Amino acid sequence: MIELKDLHKSFGDKEVLKGINAQFEDGKTNLIIGQSGSGKTVLMKNIVGLFTPEKGQILYDGRDFVQMTQKERVMLRREMGMIFQAAALFDSMSVLENVMFPLDMFSDMNLTDRIKRAKFCLERVNLKGAEDKFPGEISGGMQKRVAIARAIALNPKYLFCDEPNSGLDPKTSLVIDELIHGITEEYNMTTIINTHDMNSVMGIGEHIIYIYEGELEWVGTKDEVMSSTNERLTSFIFASDMLRKVRDANK
Repeated sequence: MIELKDLHKSFGDKEVLKGINAQFEDGKTNLIIGQSGSGKTVLMKNIVGLFTPEKGQILYDGRDFVQMTQKERVMLRREMGMIFQAAALFDSMSVLENVMFPLDMFSDMNLTDRIKRAKFCLERVNLKGAEDKFPGEISGGMQKRVAIARAIALNPKYLFCDEPNSGLDPKTSLVIDELIHGITEEYNMTTIINTHDMNSVMGIGEHIIYIYEGELEWVGTKDEVMSSTNERLTSFIFASDMLRKVRDANK
């Protein structure tokens, strides 16, 4: 479990995170939602160590990330998998080489075992046979699946996804959601997803936190989100749904 206690983060005079207290549950897809500028991206960057909070704790199964030495942080990062908004693949590497990259960097496996593990991860995301292709030769949805395969190569305990459906059509987005959710359950990972996609919220939102102006506004599940009486959350959901319908109508 990842737990946040009284987390504060500012940039100059602007306080972005204002005492966030939250928990992200093991074996579940935990979603962070909120309007642009609400602080959710800053929150995730603090959780993974890209930013350092001025105050508060970030506990990984009781271990405080904020107070760790650099060596301890490096060790903890080996337990993390990350999927970026853009797939962030290496264009000069094949699909197989991209998935092998974290294994080459951080594992003690020999070459044969690294190749075997990378191929297994590609099969897990239904990309068997794509090993020798390059990122420029495959679709955006396939690139995201390669990114997922790379993220799980080291069998992480924690998986972080920043807008994983960005730029994808609704059908491909559903495939990506189902893959992330299935892998989360299969490996009992703590998965945290930043998203604007209400289809993701309603499809795989087992544990959802809604951030409003740097504060934790609401916590619940996909079954509770539509019946919530929180006016700010309701307004966000309605606005997001209307924007999606307008976007789809203009395609």
